[in-house]
Amino acid sequence: MKKYLLAGSALALIATSAPAFAQDAADEGGVGAEIIVTAQKREENLQDVPLAVSVIGGEAIANSGAVTLENAQYLVPSLNFRKSGTTLNQALFLRGVGTINFSIAAEPSVAAVLDGVVLSRAGEGFTDLADVERIEVLRGPQGTLFGKNASAGVVSIVTKRPSDSLEGSVEASYFTKEEYRGRATINLPLGENIRSRFTGYYSEYDGNIRNITLDRKVNGYKHYGFRGAIEADLGDTVTLLLRGDWRKAKDDCCAEIIGTTPTNAAATALAATGIDGDRTRRIAQNLVTATNEESWGISLQADIELGEHVLTSITSYRGWDNQEIRDGDWLDRPYVGLNQLHDDGPQTSNTFSQELRIASPTGNFLEYVLGAYYSKADSDRTFARSVITCSASTLPAVAPGLTPCSTAPGVSTITTPYGIADFGSVFKNFAVFGQATLNLSDDIRFIGGLRWTQDKLNIYHIRRTTLAGPGVGGSFDSGVYNNGALVPPPGTGFLAGAPNGIPFTANTKNDNVSGKAAVQVDLSDNNMAYLSYTRGYKGPAYNVFYNMATVHTNVIEPETVNAFEAGLKNSFLDGALIVNLAAYYAKYKNYQANSPDFVNGVRTTRLINAGTVSTQGFELELVANPASNFSVNAGLAYNKARVEEFKLPPGADASQLIPKGTPLANAPEWKFATGFDWNIETGGFANIEVNGQLSMQSDQIYELSPSAAVRRGSTVDGYAIVDLSAALVDPNDGWRVAFQVKNLFDTSFASSIVSGGPGGSFRYIIPREADRYFGITARINFGAN
Repeated sequence: MKKYLLAGSALALIATSAPAFAQDAADEGGVGAEIIVTAQKREENLQDVPLAVSVIGGEAIANSGAVTLENAQYLVPSLNFRKSGTTLNQALFLRGVGTINFSIAAEPSVAAVLDGVVLSRAGEGFTDLADVERIEVLRGPQGTLFGKNASAGVVSIVTKRPSDSLEGSVEASYFTKEEYRGRATINLPLGENIRSRFTGYYSEYDGNIRNITLDRKVNGYKHYGFRGAIEADLGDTVTLLLRGDWRKAKDDCCAEIIGTTPTNAAATALAATGIDGDRTRRIAQNLVTATNEESWGISLQADIELGEHVLTSITSYRGWDNQEIRDGDWLDRPYVGLNQLHDDGPQTSNTFSQELRIASPTGNFLEYVLGAYYSKADSDRTFARSVITCSASTLPAVAPGLTPCSTAPGVSTITTPYGIADFGSVFKNFAVFGQATLNLSDDIRFIGGLRWTQDKLNIYHIRRTTLAGPGVGGSFDSGVYNNGALVPPPGTGFLAGAPNGIPFTANTKNDNVSGKAAVQVDLSDNNMAYLSYTRGYKGPAYNVFYNMATVHTNVIEPETVNAFEAGLKNSFLDGALIVNLAAYYAKYKNYQANSPDFVNGVRTTRLINAGTVSTQGFELELVANPASNFSVNAGLAYNKARVEEFKLPPGADASQLIPKGTPLANAPEWKFATGFDWNIETGGFANIEVNGQLSMQSDQIYELSPSAAVRRGSTVDGYAIVDLSAALVDPNDGWRVAFQVKNLFDTSFASSIVSGGPGGSFRYIIPREADRYFGITARINFGAN
């Protein structure tokens, strides 16, 4: 696979370029058009920013058929997406670093930002990509200007702002395997200095997996929502921008298929699913794993000109409710010796944030951005686990060694352990920050920045059970653990191990100073080199989840990183060819990661300080616009992410030690993406647009385990997928009809493989993109061109 990737990248260097932004360059002025980003909290030409930044333009997002950020990983080689059964547990990874958030009291390492608002949890950023201007992917630690949740990088979604013209569009799509999408946008001037923009959308999909027990498809979705913006100029010096969005999602996703044969009687129970690794498309489960989600937010941005300075204030309040429903036994019913385990875990979250910053004018000897930031994020969850255990049954065996059980009286010898836990967290984050650029000469600049951050984290947890049993555990409250102590405080009257109904609580606080230093040198008018050092930081955490036990009550220490990056940004042929290179090395201490664990007889994962890990590699991006109607693009990433020194968590033994040099999970060594966009002017009633995209990656481990066998079993083999589309386009941009084929060669792959299935089997998640499908999209535009 590595040879395959290297050969493909060598071919791409001849005439291709970075998938991130080629299409917008062609759309917004053709050859030499500037790409404007806000990676340093001010608008700048991408080629002038001394950072490794990828930009996915709005047209590239639309042409790729992307629904959420999950699809962005096929366009940006350094970005990976960890798919899971619910958006609560999904995560973004950059350069092999990220955090899977099973805990309610842990934050991601890759910050998701929506229109300048840092989202508390990555899952909030997995919204539908409707009316998006661009997505900026900032690779490497970004703690100086973004701070919160940015020790590995930032993925920033920027939606379109209102304009002064009356215009809009209506779009409808149909994809095979019963997927429908629709959206409408209107840009509406409300007065001489007031303008607005509103978008509504709806989409649904039956799914790509057949549940033979319930005779229906699963792993589909139903999404609908809207976003709106009103912008007003108050005189010549003040601009106010009010944004709001609301989204409802009902996903029967993501059911985990059993992709390898169990070693116990579950193999017989699952035989009808046709167990065949990542080619399995059937499950046999009596509960539909699902996510019900509602999110909304409102923000007010004020930009005030104070002489030559600009003062910016962003005030935001967001709500996010998420219910996880999960089949945790992966079988159609309970059997003798095979328990049934079902989970139901609704969670509510809300976040208030305020950012205030001032930016100096550019072009002076000293340029700077100074600011302050505050956020408070509250999350509460009620999680119920229902278990049926069966030791004997009068029902006839359905196969040798496989006897079903029933809850009917007198039919089977069963117990029904049940537990319910209430737990939550409150994150408070306050920071002051600044970054300055010294223009030492016309060609040499020094950039320095500092951020002081204070994190406060409070948690609570209480679990009540009707009966102890596998997967349920005993009660957990301060009568048992006394805020971490194993014996009650003197004089309380409580006995060790006796619950008293008072929640376990804990809190922690941490201050940190992070920052960066960089040198930027213009080698010529169109060629720039930079060298940077960044100190990154992510705050403390707790491992708070349903099965929390004494061993999980310790503080997860803050994650820090020392990162070095060198880069070249080059423009040739008056901007018709862009070649950007970046090389990096980063070492993370107290890396916050999940490792396999067994709690109350159930396989789970445990958030720990995994010790010291490193990531190093290089990235190449190219953009070529050989003609005004043709662009090609490519990106190549090599990343070596490894364990340097593993730190055993509390209560673990030496068998859980992960050897030095073990590859990190969710970090393929090689990824490559290339695409092209060709607009053929026919002179007739319609022009023709042809687009293509190739995405490739090498083998990828999904589970950071001490067991070499588990690492092998959770490895996705390298794969390549090809997407093509052709469109008829009105020369006056009044309408567009596009035909797409996704995964042209029908390449099957898994988006996740983890251990812990019945009988030692592995659980796979199969994404929509793992099968070939076709689609048609029609759009009508009205108003100004």
